[in-house]
Amino acid sequence: MFKSAKKIIVIVFTAFLGISAFAESTHLVKKGETLYGIAKKYQITISELKAANNLSDKDVLKAGQKLVIPSADIENAATLSSTNSSTSTSNSSSKTETYIVQKGDTLYGIAKKYDIKVSEIYSLNGMSQKDVLKVGQKLKVPVTGESLPDIKDIDPKKYTEKTIPGLKWPVKNPTVTYVKGKVSGVQLTSSAKENVINIHAGTVVYTGSYRGFGKVVFVQSKTGLVYAYTGLSSIKVKKGTYVVAGDVLGKAGVDSMTKKNGIMLMVVQNGEYIDPAKAPRG
Repeated sequence: MFKSAKKIIVIVFTAFLGISAFAESTHLVKKGETLYGIAKKYQITISELKAANNLSDKDVLKAGQKLVIPSADIENAATLSSTNSSTSTSNSSSKTETYIVQKGDTLYGIAKKYDIKVSEIYSLNGMSQKDVLKVGQKLKVPVTGESLPDIKDIDPKKYTEKTIPGLKWPVKNPTVTYVKGKVSGVQLTSSAKENVINIHAGTVVYTGSYRGFGKVVFVQSKTGLVYAYTGLSSIKVKKGTYVVAGDVLGKAGVDSMTKKNGIMLMVVQNGEYIDPAKAPRG
């Protein structure tokens, strides 16, 4: 049953990341517009939009207001969609320095300055997506030139019939292709419009279209892992729903690069990718 699933290939996934459609831009707010509507228009999450503009849940948009539309980053999207009250500090061995928040600063802008992800600032400072910056606030940031790693190197030799017997994936008998680089996870082949099955219990924290990834579902476990199922042709679940292993999340789509039926699975914890094969099931 799992023979075809063990055909594991490591590739560098960078082609679509350079597409200008995913680059940072700005949006001039029109009368009646909402964060939800703007986020949906640009196919990003509301959490990313808030972080990019230092907005809280209480802030009200005004006509003529200029918003930064951040470039698409599904790792940030998954992390910022997390419902954890705070993000624990990770990679504490990294050298850090102190940054004093200035008027007009946003988490997104500071992250760009230090060439890191917004999620890394959350992680280093034990912050959550509900936090907004205040002038004079002190933040820990990596020493210039040092950023937290995206993912550890993957050794495909470890994943053989002997080491992962019975490993469950969201689709049946997939060919597993490791994707590595700015985006890290596994591409899974499937049959046409096959049911995509949830592999670990948790709460659905985001559903919708995300730039470059088609229709996506994020499921957060009780331990803080966010399972990102992307490339779906349709979605069955709604945000806020608690799902268990075996529940149907939607239908598989078609990969835009290979033109084959399938989905992509990524797993994120504390702003870092982890190997989907090692992520808990059940």
